[in-house]
Amino acid sequence: MEQRREIEARMRAKARTWGYREVSTPSFEELELFTIRSGEGIIDEMYVFEDKGGRSLALRPELTAPVLRMFVNEGRSLTKPIKWCYFADCFRYERPQKGRYRQFWQFGVELIGADTAMADAEIIMVAADLLKTAGVAFTLKIGHLSFMRTLLADLAQEHQRKVRSFLDKREIDAAAAFLSEINRSDLAEPLKNLIEARTLDQVFAIIGEIPETSRIRQTFDILDGEQVEYEINPAIARGLDYYTGIVFECFAEGLGAENQILGGGAYQLAHLFGGAPTPSIGFAIGFDRVMVSLGEKIWMPYMPRVTVICTPQARSRALEIARELRDSGIISNIDLMDRGFSAQMKTAGKGADYVIIIGEEEVASGKVTLKNMQSGQQQTLLLSEAIEQLNSGS
Repeated sequence: MEQRREIEARMRAKARTWGYREVSTPSFEELELFTIRSGEGIIDEMYVFEDKGGRSLALRPELTAPVLRMFVNEGRSLTKPIKWCYFADCFRYERPQKGRYRQFWQFGVELIGADTAMADAEIIMVAADLLKTAGVAFTLKIGHLSFMRTLLADLAQEHQRKVRSFLDKREIDAAAAFLSEINRSDLAEPLKNLIEARTLDQVFAIIGEIPETSRIRQTFDILDGEQVEYEINPAIARGLDYYTGIVFECFAEGLGAENQILGGGAYQLAHLFGGAPTPSIGFAIGFDRVMVSLGEKIWMPYMPRVTVICTPQARSRALEIARELRDSGIISNIDLMDRGFSAQMKTAGKGADYVIIIGEEEVASGKVTLKNMQSGQQQTLLLSEAIEQLNSGS
């Protein structure tokens, strides 16, 4: 938990530097909030229940819909763009596996009301910045839904969705087989070439110039100017239909097959919840996967653990010292078991980095004896000097 809180705090602090302010939504929402955009099929993947009033409710499976519901209910009059972030637990009824749990945590960002290349670029830069701040080694892949939609434009909507679904799951051969099944094998080769394209010039050579070309190029120019490392991946489909433009994903080391750690893109949701059509863009980070990816590599700030040891006659002074240590931000323990002096020292050797010894001599001199439990070095110092030494880590 200390490691989780450390990484969480870093990410929160970094989001604040970009101007994103934290919001919180209820753990459960009306079921319709999620089915209205994803269909009834999503119910099988959710924790759904009926409350005492007969209302159909669900534990939130993700945070974007609740945050946009909150925007429609409470935030429509706010000056745009609205920059919100959140950190909360979500719930999905699926088979647990490494980095994928039924109760899991998401750190996310939503930028509501901006529809520009600069907004698209900022969200991607925030995403990369948060993962770097956490210490995650990752690969950022960026696409745009117009790439695939242009190529598949003359297919029926349900066939487009089917192909995108295969691509979203990285089932390229299955997508080609489906095109053959619906007598559109002519699209298989262009689809393969588009999926393999890794520059904008290659993409537009396949699909031609489109209305979004200028904005897409401008977005990537901003990212290049800010030296953001990324790969172009036209195969990113992002399974949810509400995505409208740029889409992106991050993949981390140390996660095996389930290595996607972040996903996001531009979308429209507010109108589904009773608001006006509002362009938005955001992403969510799988926080549990962040922690699995980091493993043992988590840097923690130096916080020495100190045990104050005293004789019965010096207990009052020992309590004062422990309080001053805590006031200085130092982890401080004192014996709670009425142990003798030797037993206190033996117990401290099992967990303390330092020991401060207080006996009659220390009380009389107004000083403390500071012992480094690793080196065995022992010094007699003023308490202020001991605190300075402990905080410096020397």
